[in-house]
Amino acid sequence: MTSVPRVASLLVGCAAGFSGDRTDAARPVVDTLIRLGGPAVLIFETLAERTLALAQLARQRDPESGYEPLLDEMLRPVLADCLAHRIPIVGNFGAANPPAAARRVRAMAAELGLRMPVVAVVGGDALTSPEQRGLLAQTLADEGPAIEDGTIACANVYLGAEGIADGLRQGADVVVTGRVADPSLTVGPALAHFGWALDDWDRLAGATMAGHLLECGAQVCGGYYADPGFKDVPDLATVGFPIARIEADGSCTVFKADRTGGCVDEHTVKEQLLYELHDPSAYLTPDVVADIGEATVLQVGPDEVRLSGVRGHARPEALKANVFFANGWLAEGEISYAGPGAEARARLAADVLRARLADRRDRQGPLRVDLIGVTSVLGDDAGDALAVQPVGDARDVRLRVAANHADRAGAERLTREVTALYTCGPAGGGGVRVNVRPRLGLRSCLFPRALATATVTLS
Repeated sequence: MTSVPRVASLLVGCAAGFSGDRTDAARPVVDTLIRLGGPAVLIFETLAERTLALAQLARQRDPESGYEPLLDEMLRPVLADCLAHRIPIVGNFGAANPPAAARRVRAMAAELGLRMPVVAVVGGDALTSPEQRGLLAQTLADEGPAIEDGTIACANVYLGAEGIADGLRQGADVVVTGRVADPSLTVGPALAHFGWALDDWDRLAGATMAGHLLECGAQVCGGYYADPGFKDVPDLATVGFPIARIEADGSCTVFKADRTGGCVDEHTVKEQLLYELHDPSAYLTPDVVADIGEATVLQVGPDEVRLSGVRGHARPEALKANVFFANGWLAEGEISYAGPGAEARARLAADVLRARLADRRDRQGPLRVDLIGVTSVLGDDAGDALAVQPVGDARDVRLRVAANHADRAGAERLTREVTALYTCGPAGGGGVRVNVRPRLGLRSCLFPRALATATVTLS
C-alpha cells in the first residue's frame, strides 16, 4: 500500500437504496452531515437490475423521461442545504436518461430560487454503437441462444468510480450517472477527496466495502435485518439511513442519521457485508477485487461500527454487461378463497385453469401456480412443490397464476379465464385482479473494459 498524505476523513451519507425508496430519508442524513461538518457527500442508489430496462422503456415513450421518477421528491427537500454547505450529491438516478435528469436538477434549482448547480453527467455505460452491439451479439451467441439486435431494449455495462471522481474534481455540485456499480457511488467521492491512485488496491477495496455497506440504504441500520423475537430492532418505523466516515487508509466507521430508529451493530454490518457476495475473498467490482477474508468488524460506540483490514487485488479486465430484450407478454391473475375448505377450493381453481389453458401453444414455459399463504416463494415454475404437498386446512388463501406468452392475445386469454372463476367456480372466490404487461428477458456477459469508457459532461 503506497503512502498518502494525511487528509481529513470523508463523510458519505446514503439517502436511497433502490428506486421507490422512502423520499424522506435524505433530510435526517443531510442534517447529520451538516452538524458533523467537514467534507461530506450525499449519495442516492436507485438502480436495481431491471430498473434501468424499465426506465429505457419509459424513455422510448417520452424522450424527457427515463430517469428516476421520484427524483424531485428525493432531492427537493435537501437541494438548498447541500448547495449551501457544499455537500455534493452523487446518484445513479439518471438511469436511462442522465442528461434529462441533469436538466431536471437544474430546473429544480431554478424553481427553488437557488444558485445554479454545476451538474456532471457520467455516460458511457450504454452499449449502442455498431461495434459494441456486434461484440455483444457474438458473445451472447457463444454463450447461449442468440438475441436479435432489434429486440434489445437496452445493453449497459457497470462502470466504475472514475467518471464520478472526475466530475467531482471539476467542481460538480451534482453528479448524475446511469449504470455504475453500486459501491462506485462511494468510491468515486473517496477517489476525488483522498487523491488515491487507481491501483491503490487496498484503499479502493476499503472504500468499496464502505460503499457496499451504504448501498442498500436502511438495510445496514436494521431494516432488512429485523426479525421480531430473534433480531429485534428498535423503532423500525423511523429506521435511519447510514453514513460512513471513510479514512485515508480506506477503513470506515458506519453509523446512522441523528434522531432516527433502527440500530447499527456488528450483526447488521456483517449481514450487509455478506449480502450478494458470492466469494468474500473476491468481490469483483469495476474498481477493484475486494477481499474481506481478514477484515475486522468492531463496535466502537452506540450505533457505530468500524470496518478495517479489507484487502484489495487488481481490478478485472472486463466489465459486467446486462442485456435486456423483449421476451413476450407476462399475464398474471389472482383470486382469493376464505373460510372452511379454502385451500381445497383454491387448488381446484388451479386445476380448472390448468385444464382450460392446457392447449396454449404460444405459452413460453409452464403455467405457474402459487397458493399465497401456503406455498408461493419457491423457484418452482413447474409446480412440483405444490403437487407433493398435502392439502392443508388454510382458511385464507390467494391463488396466483402466471405465464409468459409470445403475444398479447395469448396472455389475455389467461386473465379472462381467471376472471371467469367468479361464477364458473369453485365457490366463494373473490377479489380478482389481473395484469398483462410486456416482459423483458435478461442476459449478462463480460465486456472489454477498453470498449466502454466513462465520459463526463458538465452543465
